[in-house]
Amino acid sequence: MKSQKSIDPAVLELLPKAALDGVETVWDRYEAQQPQCGFGSLGVCCRHCVQGPCRIDPFGNGPKAGICGASADVIVARNLLRQVAAGAAAHVDHAYDVVEALELAAKGEINYTITDETKLHQVAKGLGLDISGKSKAELALEVVEVAYSDLANHGKSPVKWLMANAPKERIAVWASLGILPRNPDREIREAMHQTTMGMDADPVNLVLATAKQGLVDGYSGLKLATDMQDILFGTPTPVVTEANLGVLKEDHVNLIVHGHVPILSEKIVYWAGKLQDEARLAGAKGILVSGICCTGNEVLMRKGIPLVTNFLAQELAIVTGAVDAMVVDVQCIMPSLTQVASCYHTEIITTMPIVKLPGATHVPFTLENADEAAQEIVRKAISSFLRRDPKKVQIPNYKRKVMAGFSVEAIVGALSAVDPVDPLKPLIDNIVNGNILGVVATVGCNNVKVTHDLMHVELVKELIKNNVLVVATGCSAHALAKAGLMNSEGTEAYAGEGLKAVLTAIGQAAGLGAPLPPVLHMGSCVDNSRIGDLVTAIAKYLNVDSALLPIAASAPEPQHEKALSIGTWAVTMGLTTHLGVVPPVLGSKAVAELLTQGLSGVIGGKFYIETDALKAAHGLIEDIRAKRKNLGLPS
Repeated sequence: MKSQKSIDPAVLELLPKAALDGVETVWDRYEAQQPQCGFGSLGVCCRHCVQGPCRIDPFGNGPKAGICGASADVIVARNLLRQVAAGAAAHVDHAYDVVEALELAAKGEINYTITDETKLHQVAKGLGLDISGKSKAELALEVVEVAYSDLANHGKSPVKWLMANAPKERIAVWASLGILPRNPDREIREAMHQTTMGMDADPVNLVLATAKQGLVDGYSGLKLATDMQDILFGTPTPVVTEANLGVLKEDHVNLIVHGHVPILSEKIVYWAGKLQDEARLAGAKGILVSGICCTGNEVLMRKGIPLVTNFLAQELAIVTGAVDAMVVDVQCIMPSLTQVASCYHTEIITTMPIVKLPGATHVPFTLENADEAAQEIVRKAISSFLRRDPKKVQIPNYKRKVMAGFSVEAIVGALSAVDPVDPLKPLIDNIVNGNILGVVATVGCNNVKVTHDLMHVELVKELIKNNVLVVATGCSAHALAKAGLMNSEGTEAYAGEGLKAVLTAIGQAAGLGAPLPPVLHMGSCVDNSRIGDLVTAIAKYLNVDSALLPIAASAPEPQHEKALSIGTWAVTMGLTTHLGVVPPVLGSKAVAELLTQGLSGVIGGKFYIETDALKAAHGLIEDIRAKRKNLGLPS
């Protein structure tokens, strides 16, 4: 077992308080689960029919096939395909909600506005729509119609959002492999069918189907959601705020937004601002909204809302005794939150019909009642403040300054200060000359199997020391923000000389008077599409396949099925994609070799498994150097 629960000092301070308060945390439940099922960990347990569950003996002395005859290779491949399809389903469902919001906003039927007309024009032109002479409402409805047509496509033509946004060289590769998705809902349904009893038993075909699900996620989930959210709420620009549990304020109403979809959280931020006087009448100095997980990232990027913590420490936010209400929407919500809250005054508020928790207050949220629901939630937080027990309050004094809001548009804007005519040129030139060795995107989750935040932080410190520029999303972004890697001081302390020189020059040219951070915060999990857009832009600029670029990805602590689907999409983009926690595939040597070796020969990318942070960093650096050499660049 790991020797330390977390590297976050705020977490280490609160764990003893949790024990004294009689609170069971995720770490306690993990220890109670030991030893975890070995069959499941290896991926050789099958529950896809009622004859099972079946399991394969990994040592070869027991069963070698399931009751139906499925081998370990088949069981592992089927399980992986289902997990990746589930991750894609989560993101496509998220995207659909935002498409619907844009439609109703354009029709004037809900109280949301189209904030970013420039992004609307950019998306529309990318889809081949004529933008001339149209109001933003008319154009938005045409964009919505394209999105809906993908979801209603009954023919064989590929997803339009993919065809409009993916690198042309990649599209050719995917077409040759027969994995271009047609309709995201149809592909997810087909994956469920393909993995039922008596269906596909070819591990290679199942792995290719998994790659198709990665494309579903990348374009009908991630890219679609980000585009819609930017049009509705605005494309992020740089903001400065703080991260870690020390952002909570003892003299304020503390309202935490947690989950993934900004449709709700944007309204809560708005109404928290409007209802400050009500909080003061209740004896508070005001209302502080702060965020956990990707909802936190969304309102951070657009509103400068501080980050409280990431996935694994969500219970400990309540253990501070200072959180008056935590409102959740979808994804990564621990069912334990209501049990933890029962030890304090905190009110847990659910909002979505597919996320209800026993013991929580449910405030139904719809697009039509958004303002009413948000006001009710803020007022519940104010009422809860009156019940707070000061003797139970302990806010760790740990927080770091964060510079966030680095959408692709914001990055190009910063580069424009150096070269207004050709803004990508400074970035490309510095990659070519080796000041920037390459780029690594760190994404994804926390996983209780490893020390909280350790892999994220130690991996990235080693990368930036070796002049690798890092971009980050999701809970990885939280970890790196809390570690001080998302501010100018982080560049001075940790970046290699070449990287530091580039970030300093851009920061000075942009009028910051200081370097850009060594890690650029690009948003939430769905905002991994921003990373895809950056990769696509660089590939187009150089006129090469993205698989040839000195760019890689890493999920240092993957936990959710979404992390597997995002990682699969990154591999289809041709990127070497590191996983810091071993996925449940080692029960099949054939599938493991396909994922880590065989795929690179046909799709360009591959998975790279390494649980040691420094070894993982140098493995990614070696991969970047090899790609530089193939491009004829100094390595």
